[in-house]
Amino acid sequence: MKMERLFALSQENQINYTPMPKPYVPNDKWSQRATREGFRARSVYKLIELDERMKIIKEGMTVLDLGAAPGSWLQYTAKEVGPKGKVIGLDLQAIEDIADNVHTYVADITDQTLIKSILEKKQTKFVDLILSDLAPKTSGIQDVDQWKSIELSNAVMETAQKFLKNSGTCVIKVLRGADFDEFLRVQKLLWKKVRTAQVDASRDRSKEIYVILQGKHA
Repeated sequence: MKMERLFALSQENQINYTPMPKPYVPNDKWSQRATREGFRARSVYKLIELDERMKIIKEGMTVLDLGAAPGSWLQYTAKEVGPKGKVIGLDLQAIEDIADNVHTYVADITDQTLIKSILEKKQTKFVDLILSDLAPKTSGIQDVDQWKSIELSNAVMETAQKFLKNSGTCVIKVLRGADFDEFLRVQKLLWKKVRTAQVDASRDRSKEIYVILQGKHA
């Protein structure tokens, strides 16, 4: 389905999401595998590993992917939910068409009003699963970058509280650091089940960790 733009974000209001600093290995094994298998980014193997370990994605689900460009997570998720499922991807960058069950929008993921209008446009009030592989633009200062990551994660958590089913699951990437334990402590008060996971496809020196949250407390 073609990209649907609800409104144009002004340049000064845009939030830049860029990968966290990791040692660059040109054309590493994950990138080579992604190319061979037709995925748009190596990061898809992070989601595949999480799904294989924790059985996150199920047929027929409605899934919201926050910060979805370039679309590798959308590609995998679309296949797993099947034709009866629905995948909605949001990003500040336009995403090329993927599949009939994937709907992408140019949007600021911190704009809750916009997210609500997008979901309503797709006849959706609540989703079964929220995915977020977002990372903030980095400064090179570890504590500052980790704080930015937590701030962005809190925006994802706000979306989950508003638009995820009570029985739903949220998978989010967080940069570990001084504020991570407090972030995790708060989430354990809000969710019935909280797990963390590291994945093989993360770069060797990466501080990223995935938090899997299931079942919101009423």
